[in-house]
Amino acid sequence: MNVPDILQLSGSYWSSCTLHAGVKLNIFTQLAEVPQTASELAQTISADERGLSMLLNALTAMELLEKEGDSFKSAPLSMTYLSKNSDTYMGHIIMHHHHLVEGWSRLDEAVTTGASVRKHSSHEADDIERESFLMGMFNIASLSAPRIAAQIDLSSSCNLLDLAGGPGTYAIHFCIQNPALKATIFDLPTTRPFAEQTVNKFGLSERIMFKGGDLTTDELGTNYDVVWISQLLHSESLESCFAIIKKAVNALKPGGLLLIQEFILDDNKVTPLHPALFSLNMLIGTPSGQAYSQKEITDMMLDADLDNIRKLAIDLPNGTGIIAGERKKQ
Repeated sequence: MNVPDILQLSGSYWSSCTLHAGVKLNIFTQLAEVPQTASELAQTISADERGLSMLLNALTAMELLEKEGDSFKSAPLSMTYLSKNSDTYMGHIIMHHHHLVEGWSRLDEAVTTGASVRKHSSHEADDIERESFLMGMFNIASLSAPRIAAQIDLSSSCNLLDLAGGPGTYAIHFCIQNPALKATIFDLPTTRPFAEQTVNKFGLSERIMFKGGDLTTDELGTNYDVVWISQLLHSESLESCFAIIKKAVNALKPGGLLLIQEFILDDNKVTPLHPALFSLNMLIGTPSGQAYSQKEITDMMLDADLDNIRKLAIDLPNGTGIIAGERKKQ
């Protein structure tokens, strides 16, 4: 890395905030069907024409819009992923990233105090921010869930628990892949509307149910063939993670399968980059969360009396991995 690289890294948030503004103002949806000038679009979205012209030009420079004469239209990539009219809309996760910016600007304070500086958790946020978080998780999971479900053989399983499953993306795709499988999504009651809406969209309401509760105090049920825990442990302390894993094991039938998906650090805690940065995101936003190493997760699973613990050979982005283990047979 050289000085220009450092300066580009330092100012990279300019591009992020430009993208966030485009999504927040719904520009890509407006320009997906009919090209418009800055003046025309300014009237449609009640924006200042001068400011909007600057934003549209910057988004064009970023290759998210296309410009011909004075008219702008969404680029093909933006039509596919940034228009609300697209089935593959990814704007929710982008807006979730937007809501994290204020906390990240106070990272030095979080490091100095060792305490969260975010004003509230994603589950305690207002309706708009909560929707961005939950449906953002759906956006991200929708990219990998079909591939994961196709590579994990659950054909002999009957009942799956999607623990802290949010909108139920993984439960949905495991059920699509395995027609005999039924699933339960367990999460906070505030998550129910998003989960039921998503499950209904896939026509799986008869096979996937939602159970509201607090996983630290409420019963999960028992006799599940599979418990799936995705991107939950990083929000908790090491002690809480072990308690969650132990509770998940108790919900399994003997010989049942526990699957944990996480951003997994190498044992040196330095690589891959994304889990290392994600630990900081958890410092900013949670009392004691962090990314964990493969050894730390494996050790917790061993202490919870799981057998045949192994990392699955599924190639996933951003340092994500899946570690499997089986409840010992009595």
